[in-house]
Amino acid sequence: MSSERALSPAVLIRDLIVSTEVQRAFEFVNSHLDEITEEQIRICSIPAPPFGEQERAEYLCQRFLELGLTDAKIDEEGNCLALREGHSAAPLVVVSAHLDTVFPSGTNVTVRREGSKLLAPGISDDGCGLAALIAIVDALKEARIETAGSLLFVGTVGEEGEGNLRGVRHLLTRGEWTNRVDAFLSFDGHGIERITNRALSSRRYRVRLRGTGGHSWSDFGIANPVHALGCAITKISAYPAPKDPRTTFNVGRVEGGTSINAIPQEATMEVDLRSADADELLKLDAFVRRAIREAADDENAMRRNLGPPLELKVDLIGDRPGGETPADAPLIRIAWEATDALGFKPSLDQASTDSNMPISLNIPAVTLGAGGTASNAHSLDEWYDPLGRDVGLKRGLLVILAMAGLKTG
Repeated sequence: MSSERALSPAVLIRDLIVSTEVQRAFEFVNSHLDEITEEQIRICSIPAPPFGEQERAEYLCQRFLELGLTDAKIDEEGNCLALREGHSAAPLVVVSAHLDTVFPSGTNVTVRREGSKLLAPGISDDGCGLAALIAIVDALKEARIETAGSLLFVGTVGEEGEGNLRGVRHLLTRGEWTNRVDAFLSFDGHGIERITNRALSSRRYRVRLRGTGGHSWSDFGIANPVHALGCAITKISAYPAPKDPRTTFNVGRVEGGTSINAIPQEATMEVDLRSADADELLKLDAFVRRAIREAADDENAMRRNLGPPLELKVDLIGDRPGGETPADAPLIRIAWEATDALGFKPSLDQASTDSNMPISLNIPAVTLGAGGTASNAHSLDEWYDPLGRDVGLKRGLLVILAMAGLKTG
């Protein structure tokens, strides 16, 4: 931890804002907003479906190299890493955004404009965060800012969906930087006021029911996996999820069948379970697994002695840890003071992001919006408006520099 952090967060942020170096960085941001928007459009136009992030990772590495981060590379898991060395070995601060989107291969990611808005799948989540990484590296370079600690810029894979945080998980538990990270900051999406310091835990399942299949008329009476799946969904939807602590469930994908007049051989669904409370998540998890089993048993019991019973397979495909970086931790207090100093009302937040992993490992971590406004995330109608982007980038710069410290002497 830099000796600068012996100062109170409010004083530290105030001193950074009036420093010559930071003012130069702020001026760079103000004068390059159009270029940053064009960078975001280029990033978003590179498809990055789940487990298909390589092309976008390669682009990010190339941009880091162009900006002078000479050791930019792609690690074994597919993350793009680039170290900006500080004057001393510590602290090491990770600054990240995720490369992947929720959209499958083949999705049209062409960006179009409607007034000031940019519209495209993934334009905010997390095209906005990736553009912020490049903009901050560029601002630090052009403002000739040298830090006491080192900054590791990372574009992570596998933040969304079935990725199960595989990129950040590798970075912090199996990669070369394991046990070396002192603080972690993730840019994820838009906004300026939210400070995500609480990690929302979740569990995700893929459920498969398999039978013999057959003709809808002549084979009527054999176990139907789609019928069983429908019964399971009905049971799950009846769960009395509490509002406090907030607890949610979602059947996000259902597949099965070949024809209207054919009994399916197989049906699958994917289920997402979340709760702000670990005990509530366990209760929900037990209920859902029981509901699935009962639905399969019910369908099998209705067979008319035709064919074998359905086979049920339930696979855990996601298990995101929860936790919290305390509100009084230096990183969170710094983020709070930086937000306040820039004229916005900070608010602490809970979400499922790359920060879940470092938080679970007791590494101080926070997820911040990168400025601007947006809506319709995870849909084909996603949009982002860069108005206000400058404030998000400035807040990010302040938090990063407060944690790493400016080089002195």
